Amino acid sequence: MLEQLGEFVKKNGISAGSCYVNCRSHPSKYKALLKVLRSFYPEKDFLGYSASFVYEKLLEYANEKKAHLILVLDEIDKVKDIDDLVYSLSRGNDELESGSLTMIGISNNLMFKEKLDPRTKSSLCERELVFNPYNATELCQILKERCLISFKPNAVSEPAILLASAIAAQESGDARTAVMLMQRAGEIVEQVTTVTDAYVEKAKASVEEEIIISMISTLPQQQQLVLYAIAQLTSQKRGIRKVSGEIEEGVLYSGEIFDTYLDLAKKFEEHTITSRWYRQYINELEMYGLIVATASGKGIKGQTKLVKLGFDAAKIKAALEKELFKAMN
Repeated sequence: MLEQLGEFVKKNGISAGSCYVNCRSHPSKYKALLKVLRSFYPEKDFLGYSASFVYEKLLEYANEKKAHLILVLDEIDKVKDIDDLVYSLSRGNDELESGSLTMIGISNNLMFKEKLDPRTKSSLCERELVFNPYNATELCQILKERCLISFKPNAVSEPAILLASAIAAQESGDARTAVMLMQRAGEIVEQVTTVTDAYVEKAKASVEEEIIISMISTLPQQQQLVLYAIAQLTSQKRGIRKVSGEIEEGVLYSGEIFDTYLDLAKKFEEHTITSRWYRQYINELEMYGLIVATASGKGIKGQTKLVKLGFDAAKIKAALEKELFKAMN
């Protein structure tokens, strides 16, 4: 899209520029703005200057060049001080005499805007686009194009592409799932001449695990802490005691998860969310298929929500520790 924009700008003689920022690699207002500024001043180094200086320099560039700047912030929900960043950029046009700032925020988390301060949301004047999951036909076309680039001619059978497309469409509608299935199938095949649907079936299990680990890395940090609390308690062989006295291992009370989350947030020096947001996170984790949450019924004393982890606790815990300790550094 940015390439098409560049062609349009050049053709019509418009003064404009664009910048793509991966907010996973630049997870703060300062780092994101620094990345933006470096793309417009490639010959200069602004490291060490304050965030306010970097922001003013960006506005100065737009003013002097009379340029319309389009800033694409991918995985924008990963920015720790997202309120400050979004508010500053959305209000930047008020300070410009010429030129403009346009912000495109991309996120897999449909709920992230709910966490913004009301003043920030009111300044956005945003247009929201929700991209629906791909269907099997669309995924099949994507895979065919990728296979032409990645494999030798006739190295992939038509049934293999159809099966990978069908599996990905059924499970998530995510093109990455389909591509990863085909990649893993190709790795399994090695010296065999053709990737068939049988190899796609073999690749399915390892890809599922890889996708889960990838999904965990895209979760907001607070949600990662909630999931970490669930994985930690599950690893400790915790469970619920039924009225009969029987222990059901791996099934956790929502309340004990919240208490563990509070301890973990303190350990990782993160602010804590309210019980209302905690319940929202539990609902989202269930929607992603990472946990199973049900209301307590017969055989359980009291009324609460019961939560069970959907995948291997040790692997989930290890993946989360990698993400959380990385964030601390």
